[in-house]
Amino acid sequence: MPRQSAPRLTALGARPGWTPTLLAALLGLAPLAAVAQTAPAGAAPASTAAEPPPQPSALDAPMFYQLMVAEFEANSGRLGNAYEVMLDAARRVNDPVVFERAIELAVQARSGDQALLAARAWRQAQPRSVAAVRAQVQMLAATDRVGELGEPLRTLLQLTEPSQRSATISSLPRFLEGTKDRAQMLQTAEQALSPFMDAPDTRTAARVSLGRVAMTAGQGERAFALARKAQADDPAAMGPLLLAVELMPTVPAAETLVQAGLAQPGQPPAVRLAYARSLEQRQRLVEAVQHTRQALAEQGELPQGWLSLGAMLLDLHRPAEADEALQRALRELDTSPPAEAVPHGEATERLRDMTVQLLAQAAAMRGEFGVALDWLARIPPDRLTLSALTRQAEIVAQQGRVDEARRRVREAPVSDDADTRARLLAELQVLRAAQRWTEAHALLQLARQADPDDTTLMYEQAMSAERLNRFDEMEALLRRLAALKPDDAQPYNALGYSLAERNIRLAEAGELLRKALKLAPGDPYITDSMGWFEYRSGRLDEAERLLRQAWTTRPHPDVAAHLGEVLWVQGRRDEALAVFREGLAGGRSADAVRATMARLKAPAQ
Repeated sequence: MPRQSAPRLTALGARPGWTPTLLAALLGLAPLAAVAQTAPAGAAPASTAAEPPPQPSALDAPMFYQLMVAEFEANSGRLGNAYEVMLDAARRVNDPVVFERAIELAVQARSGDQALLAARAWRQAQPRSVAAVRAQVQMLAATDRVGELGEPLRTLLQLTEPSQRSATISSLPRFLEGTKDRAQMLQTAEQALSPFMDAPDTRTAARVSLGRVAMTAGQGERAFALARKAQADDPAAMGPLLLAVELMPTVPAAETLVQAGLAQPGQPPAVRLAYARSLEQRQRLVEAVQHTRQALAEQGELPQGWLSLGAMLLDLHRPAEADEALQRALRELDTSPPAEAVPHGEATERLRDMTVQLLAQAAAMRGEFGVALDWLARIPPDRLTLSALTRQAEIVAQQGRVDEARRRVREAPVSDDADTRARLLAELQVLRAAQRWTEAHALLQLARQADPDDTTLMYEQAMSAERLNRFDEMEALLRRLAALKPDDAQPYNALGYSLAERNIRLAEAGELLRKALKLAPGDPYITDSMGWFEYRSGRLDEAERLLRQAWTTRPHPDVAAHLGEVLWVQGRRDEALAVFREGLAGGRSADAVRATMARLKAPAQ
């Protein structure tokens, strides 16, 4: 999100009770460190460089009076006058506390330019002061003068204690991430980091930091080159590999660097888990599960890792294995040391509730609806989210009590912010679970009257129209969706697959699917669609290759139905039956497999 000046200035606002604190510090009644302000989130990179010792206070009677006048003006709401008097006092007394107070008065007055002027005066008076340089950096950022940040940032890094310099360098991308001008952001980072790019103790942090800024600026290849160089010079470092993981969606070669790094002994499990998350996001679930298992074998006390593993196993329709992983996640959460801070405790409760929801899903997938509802009953009413309520309602609907389930998601209180649209989508999930396609379609038509260009609802309506064989309506909706979101592969894939499935306009289907694959290379769902198109086009060998690729990456029952049919038509009946049986493990999701086997008259056993 672009950095906004007013919120940043507000974040640096005045402290309550400043006047006695300020005067006490100047009189020597309290150390200056006691009143030093902690930088806000997103402020200049922290530094632990030692400050020069404070100078003896120059607080004589006239100066005391001047400070009192400044505070009186501030308390009377005349912040501009207060700022002028305080800045003059700061220049006279040359004390960091007074400079800081002048800056804060300008912040209170919402005058970024005056705050920057005070910060510059402070740095001019105390050029080796880390606090002064940091204040200048903060004010330059707050007033969006990114082009002037290079030198002050570099100086701040140079003044930082050597033992902390790499950590401070690593915080630079976060500090710059809100910059609107990406090219200027990258240039600023280059200026700030130039002295540290080749020094042995900082080169890895500097290259990774600059690489992250380059990635944010849209220069993926340059970011990858920096990651590769950093990893070559420091093979044991985690930073270059984590950067490469983030680059994988836009720079495919980055995955090779990640794999090479993971092949080296001693890499922490965090790198492998990050790689697994990236694979999961790209729907390469089988590989993601393998790497998550390997990371957990090295470090098993990670409840979030077990939770992630369980969620992926559910996506792969392996509820028994998912249940085992999720039970382990609960045990790890229960044996974690008591939370000392409330936010951590709340996070643990959220993780536990998410785990319970997934355990309920695993039970429902096995057809154990009573067990599923028992799991969900463990979530206290004051923590019942719309997601948990929807899961509960889906199970009730699967038991045949659809009207009751719909009432629940419409009316039951939840702990999170559930607006009308969110509850509508929840009701839609309930109708899908009950396979009430006509009612789902009517609900979507009604919902879209309020916002015809809601792309989520548009896609859902297109899919429900296809279920009802309203193909003209489906096609019109998908073409409109493609016009609204031309970089989204989903509408091209859905329309291309529908044409191939109906064995019509195959040339157009192929064109649509190739466009979808270009937008989302390697996506297993699109690969499956492309394989089915090749089958409809009579190219069985290519169809098998693509469908095996999709099945290996994402073994979904629908892919099993397609691959099994191709093998069956090729006369490889035993192989086809083996694939069909694996697909049937998907339970309720395996309707396509059962329908295909019935059509082909393939034996169920």
